[in-house]
Parts: sequence; C-alpha cells; structure tokens
Amino acid sequence: MRPLTVKRLLWTCAGLALLLLACVVVALKLGAVPVSVTDLVLDLGRILIGRSNELPSEFRLIVFDLRLPRIVLAILVGAALSVAGASYQALLRNPLADPYVLGVSSGAAVGSILALIFVPRFEIATPIGAFLGAGATILGVYFLGRREGHLDTTTLLLGGVICMSFFSAIIIFLMTTLAGRDLRGVTFWLMGDLSTPVSATTHWILAVGLLVGIGAIYSTSADLNLLIMGEREAIHLGVEVTRVKLVVYVCASLLTALAVSASGAIGYVGLLVPHVVRMIFGSDFRLLIPASALCGAIAVVVADTLARTIIPPTELPVGALTALAGAPVFIYLLRRGLR
Repeated sequence: MRPLTVKRLLWTCAGLALLLLACVVVALKLGAVPVSVTDLVLDLGRILIGRSNELPSEFRLIVFDLRLPRIVLAILVGAALSVAGASYQALLRNPLADPYVLGVSSGAAVGSILALIFVPRFEIATPIGAFLGAGATILGVYFLGRREGHLDTTTLLLGGVICMSFFSAIIIFLMTTLAGRDLRGVTFWLMGDLSTPVSATTHWILAVGLLVGIGAIYSTSADLNLLIMGEREAIHLGVEVTRVKLVVYVCASLLTALAVSASGAIGYVGLLVPHVVRMIFGSDFRLLIPASALCGAIAVVVADTLARTIIPPTELPVGALTALAGAPVFIYLLRRGLR
C-alpha cells in the first residue's frame, strides 16, 4: 500500500465527495413522482442565483421539503455510524465491532424512548438520553469483554449480544405502554427509518455533533494507528492510551446516539463500510476516518433511495436493507476469525 500523503488524502476525499453528490442528485430524481435531471439542474441553478421564488410550488414541496431533508439526514446518519464503527474496531481491536452488533444502538434506542416518554416536550432530551444509553452500553460491553487484563473477541461479542437482548426486552416493555398509533411509529423507527419528518433544529444538532465527534476522533488518528498494534506497544511509543480511549469512546458513543435518536437502529453500516474502505484505501486512520464518513453517507443515501423506490408506493425500513447486506459480511468475518 502506498504511503499516505496530503495530496492522496485530498484527492480521495474529493472523489468520494463527488460520488456522494452524484448519489444525492439521483436520490432527488427518483421517487413516486419522478423528476427529470434537466429540471432538477435548472431549478437548483435558480436557487443558487437567488430566484427561488420562480420554482413551482409542487416541485418545491417534493424536492426541497420532502426529499432533500431526508437525504441530508441520511448523509449525517451514515457518516456518524461509519466513523463510530471504525472507532470501535480500532479501540477494541476487533473487526466485528459495530454499534449495532455491540448493542450500543439498542442502548441508545432505550435512552431515546425513555426521553420521549418522560420529557416529550424537550427536543434536546432525545439525543441526550441516547448518548447516556450508548455510553453506558459500551462501558458495560467493554468490561464484559475483558479477561485477565485483555480483550477477548468471543467474550466481547457475547457481551454485546447479551446487552442487545436485555435492551430489546426493555424496549418491548416500554412499547406496551404506548398507544396504537405511537406503537406503530416506534416499531418502524426501531427498524431504521428516515421517513419521519425532522426539524431544522435536529438537523443542526446532528451536523454540529457530527463535526465535533469526527473532528475529535480524527485528532487521534495517528495514535489509533499505533494503538491497533496493542496497548503496551502504543505506550512504549509515547501514546497516551487512557486519553485516546476516553476521547474515542465518548465521541463514538456521541455519534451513535445522534444517529439513533434521529433514525432508529440502522444496523451493520458501522461494520460493512469500514471494511470496504480498508480493502480499497488501506488501514491508515488518517484516511480511513474521513473516507468512512463519506462512504457511510453514500451507503445510507443509496439504501434509503432503494427503500422508498423498490416497492412503490410502500416504503421499506432502511435498517432492513442494510441488514440484508451486512449480515452475510458479519458471518463471513466471524467464520474467517474462527479459522
């Protein structure tokens, strides 16, 4: 693998950003009401030159009030889950680590539901509850996975499964207290859903939290390259292991909480995307983190576009499509690890 240079980093990120832009244009075009690329480009040009008042009201409603906010949410959620997955895999030194597999997404979902039940009027309470749930879960899984001072892969995965089962039981119990209409909405949300309208405030909270979390994790990328070899080796090379672990655990839990509070538990994005990025671009975290963010955004945008167009007019949960792609990869990685 070629050594990483600033030029290669910038060109890779620019290429992935252009691919993401192309996916956004296609996602804006496809739907129950198709929009031609020509009209889309012309109307986007009108907005850029300040003539948005000339847009037809139907076009504005479909493209800019319905599809564009959903695509932006998919970008934020995909980037957050992918970077969180790459971070957990680095700290736990386990290629199977993922917010969904480790039960972190389920813990964040419990926190979100509790916040919705007890503090329904405060919008900021949902991501805060999800963050507390995610942080408590990864802390529990980490201690369950330690044996004689070392992390054991099998025990770690079993700890994640136990936490996921426990939180699933709590979620079922909480759902029995909801009314019929709310119950259906929460059930769809738990499978991973981007169709629920999200306010501009939530978008801003997600965007700011995403930038802060990814920026903090990226600041430790050089240390993660050393930490992946083992804690003792990293300490001998001058890495402040405790500080790096604290920063990455807190920020990865924050990213997971923000994603789950907005879209529910979309599984396997944090598992599948970092592995694809490693196979294509290598394992240097200085490139892996931004590339995972962009590729995760692309993956969730594509999955959401398929979810709302593959069986029109019915919409599928986004989490169902990501699970169809991620579960076989998880089984393959698990069997390869056992061998």
